[in-house]
Amino acid sequence: MGSAAAAMLLRSVAVLALLATTATTAAAQNSGTATFYGGRDGSGTMGGACGYDNLYNQGYGVLNAALSQVLFNDGASCGQCYTITCDTSKSAWCKPGNSVTVTATNLCPPNYAITTNGGGWCNPPRPHFDMSQPAWEQIGIYRAGIIPVLYQRVPCTRQGGVRLTISGFNYFQLVLITNVAGSGSIRSMSVKGASTGWIAMTRNWGALWQCSSALVGEPLSFAVTSTGGQTLYMNNVAPAWWTFGMTFTSNYQFAY
Repeated sequence: MGSAAAAMLLRSVAVLALLATTATTAAAQNSGTATFYGGRDGSGTMGGACGYDNLYNQGYGVLNAALSQVLFNDGASCGQCYTITCDTSKSAWCKPGNSVTVTATNLCPPNYAITTNGGGWCNPPRPHFDMSQPAWEQIGIYRAGIIPVLYQRVPCTRQGGVRLTISGFNYFQLVLITNVAGSGSIRSMSVKGASTGWIAMTRNWGALWQCSSALVGEPLSFAVTSTGGQTLYMNNVAPAWWTFGMTFTSNYQFAY
């Protein structure tokens, strides 16, 4: 093949790759709406249906959102990240050129006493983000109250390792998993003590996982699989002297 033909082939491949990337990006953009809550400092967004408490301590900060029921997925979406842009083609209340990435930390519950378009913004099947006010004001003008948005799920970036907070009592362990990068959300978890094999845990609610086993006094290891399909084995992350209420930071983090 001559150099001219080779160059033409390379240009054709580059064009096709660009078109494929553009199509993928366009396909990833979804339409929805967004409102805000929690006050100017976002303090009112702490806690919520994912089981998170202090979002700063747990690695999430104030750029967060409560998801409508259709997006929340019974808590399976807790910890996921979304990049959100105000849709300038539908509203004059946008801040053009701005976007913000938020973490899903709560549920915006449906209100069936109000119609979907008459104030029941979080009613099915509407995809809606009730964002922290600091996050919302990065893309929308305060007086609007509600804006149309384009959103897509994106990988999460976190500082440090995955964190596990152990609560419960005697024969019941309840583990909150936080500061999750990559997919941001968890598909499955198992726990293992020094005297046991792997014990499957089940989602209790939100980002809280449970098992009914006598594990007090044993070092605990966890096998955690993200919704992206990556499994991390956190061996002996909780030493034998752990007690209920303690949080342990692992040396492990998800890439996807």
